[in-house]
Amino acid sequence: MVSMASPRPLVIVALSGGVDSAVATLLLLEQGYRVQALFMSNWDEDEQGYCTAAEDFQDARRVSDVLGIPLHKVSFAAEYRRRVFDEFLREYRAGRTPNPDVLCNREIKFGVCLDYARRLGGEVLATGHYARIVHEGDRHRLLKGRDPAKDQSYFLHAIDPAVLPHVLFPVGDLTKDVVRRMARAAALPVFDKRDSTGICFIGERPFKEFLAQYLSAQPGNTETPTGEVIGQHQGLMYYTLGQRQGLGVGGVAGSGEAAWYVARKDLARNALIVVQGDDHPLLYSGGLRTGPVHWLAAGPRSGRLNCQIKTRYRQRDQACTVEFAGNASRVTFESPQRSVTPGQFAVFYDGEECLGGAVIESTADDAIVTGPRRALPVSLPI
Repeated sequence: MVSMASPRPLVIVALSGGVDSAVATLLLLEQGYRVQALFMSNWDEDEQGYCTAAEDFQDARRVSDVLGIPLHKVSFAAEYRRRVFDEFLREYRAGRTPNPDVLCNREIKFGVCLDYARRLGGEVLATGHYARIVHEGDRHRLLKGRDPAKDQSYFLHAIDPAVLPHVLFPVGDLTKDVVRRMARAAALPVFDKRDSTGICFIGERPFKEFLAQYLSAQPGNTETPTGEVIGQHQGLMYYTLGQRQGLGVGGVAGSGEAAWYVARKDLARNALIVVQGDDHPLLYSGGLRTGPVHWLAAGPRSGRLNCQIKTRYRQRDQACTVEFAGNASRVTFESPQRSVTPGQFAVFYDGEECLGGAVIESTADDAIVTGPRRALPVSLPI
């Protein structure tokens, strides 16, 4: 655990070229830490120019120059492909929808990057994540960021809890508006740089075009739940549950004007199941089943836990009951949840504290409800 009572520790900041990590660096310097910056690239440059690593490195260099600190540069592209991207492709090949940001934090930022920071002599790794760590004796708790619109604890739930004493999140107590104002006041050159979007490692490129370079699409039928063929999909890997845009099924005779949504993927038949109306019962689930739960806090290995859950980033916390059997868990929602997606993560909370999480393996077939407001108790097989 970091203590200012000891000689000032050397902190290595993962300086990404964005405003959050720039202000994190500024705050650490103001607090009296010795600081050096590390820029890491996780993806090889591409000819199309979608990867912004070169531009981001120049921004990181300008920030480090303004703040007067050394800047190191390292590539973890090989590790990223092996530890994150290969799993990303496996999940899409299986018809699921992965979240590579979670794996990147676990394997790269708080894995190989933390190890590299230690080789540079750093005692602590700091990042620009919007989250907080509270140290209570031998207990180290991951809390949500103060800014509910930017909280990133969801993406951090899978990191090794042993790293928490050696990590700092300097902007975790701030809102994004305050971070930008601080950057402007300090004349940091990235104060108005827009936030990055898209998948962490490939930039804002056309996703279908990118995925098609690695996986072969298998077009098939788009069907209603009764088996009526109403169109053709371009490959199940290109669609996610709850998706509305790009289905190509508008204007189906006799169907009315309500929008169509992806409700299921039938991998065995290579069929995309769509429903009409955003309140269709097939879009809702009363529960889910997960794989092994990764705990940040001391969690139960059997019995039940009443807590809150997020099944996707930016979702409001939802009350649930978690039952444990072996390494798996089954979750019953207090209220049915929309578009619960296998391959994504179920992350558990106790108020502000992030307890941990697990990969969503499936929803319950018997968790289909007759309307989005009706709660349905479920019992899921493990």
